[in-house]
Amino acid sequence: MPTDALTNLARRYMPRSLFARALIILVTPMVLVQIVAGFVFYDRVWDTVSRRLSNAIAGEVATVVQTMARYPTAADRASLFHTMHLAYGSLYEFQEGGILDRTGPADPGTLLEHYLVAGLNERVRRPFLLDAWGDPDDLHLAIQLPDGVLHLSTSRQRVFTTNVYVFLLFMVGTSLILIAVASAFMNNQVRPIKRLADAAEAFGKGREDAEFRPYGASEVRQAASAFLTMRERIRRHMAQRTEMLAGISHDLRTPLTRMKLELAMLGDHPSAAGLKTDVADMERMVDSYLAFVRGEGEEKIEESDLAILLGEIVAAMQRGGHSVALSIEGDMRMALRPHAVKRSLENLIANAVRHAAQVQVHATRHAGDIEIVIDDDGPGIPPESREDVFKPFFRLDPSRNVETGGVGLGLTIARDVIRGHGGDVRIDESPLGGARARIRLPL
Repeated sequence: MPTDALTNLARRYMPRSLFARALIILVTPMVLVQIVAGFVFYDRVWDTVSRRLSNAIAGEVATVVQTMARYPTAADRASLFHTMHLAYGSLYEFQEGGILDRTGPADPGTLLEHYLVAGLNERVRRPFLLDAWGDPDDLHLAIQLPDGVLHLSTSRQRVFTTNVYVFLLFMVGTSLILIAVASAFMNNQVRPIKRLADAAEAFGKGREDAEFRPYGASEVRQAASAFLTMRERIRRHMAQRTEMLAGISHDLRTPLTRMKLELAMLGDHPSAAGLKTDVADMERMVDSYLAFVRGEGEEKIEESDLAILLGEIVAAMQRGGHSVALSIEGDMRMALRPHAVKRSLENLIANAVRHAAQVQVHATRHAGDIEIVIDDDGPGIPPESREDVFKPFFRLDPSRNVETGGVGLGLTIARDVIRGHGGDVRIDESPLGGARARIRLPL
């Protein structure tokens, strides 16, 4: 089989988890060694011992048969039987004139009877009936002689060794113990990796894990330390950005305030009307830009109910005279930044309301996330622009009038907030004919 085919086969059937793969690496050589050891034991020990024990019984029976031929009297045979009983524990009985109704092993095919039959055929060379398993404790053998039938009853332990069971139980028992110990050790080695993955996932969702500390093997501790360093750098970068923007906000608002005061002093002068509009537009643009770059990063995550947030947003839209329908399936409670998420959903729903007459909002809870779908019957968004609308200051409306088209940061802020929670927002075509905004928030 080609190497690529073997690789694909291994990838297909190999477990996905590191714990299972490591356990297979440990267990597979152990199982192979036990298989080889068991085969060697069976071939070299059990097979040889069983054959010798069976041959010993056959030799004993051959000796008795030959001695009976030399001592035909009943007294001599009784003495012979007594001697064999004292020496080997076997019970012999001779049935004068008896004839066997059948011969051969009673249950052919077992390993014990195979060896006994071979030994009796080789050494006794007389018709016989062997019942090895009829009695759980003794083995019974009947041999046809010229003048009758010789019956033998002896302990089955003489022809059957229990070492194989002891050996197999020892191998299986020690293997189970080793597997249990290896599983415990591997679980301790894998736990720090899983803990690191959970911490990284929580950080990706905007959640804090203050209890996370590097532990485990040196390589795992190194990876955990690198993650903590990266997390601290990101936090420091966000803090520096916020501080810088706070200064920019102060610097920009000061001249805007002076301009507003100077315009107020002009009163209702015709030349001041246009300037007032421009100053108001600049103030809104600055506020939108600062809200975007700030990213609502200072708000704490708390357990919130999305159903309540969506209900408040939709109720506000309906009070404004817009046709917005809301449907919710399942429990909507999850950990999030409520104000940031509410603002994000407001931007998305307001964007749909601005361009459509009918808007439908549907929220569904799945196994691992909550999905919110916003459908409208507006003109929709061309496929080539569905990613561009999330870019800062991108507007499908060529107008720069903020009263009619905004400044182009609403959808950018919405996606930034949702991705800050580990989710995403994408635009598709709606069954209503307009655009569909699909929001996914992982639990």
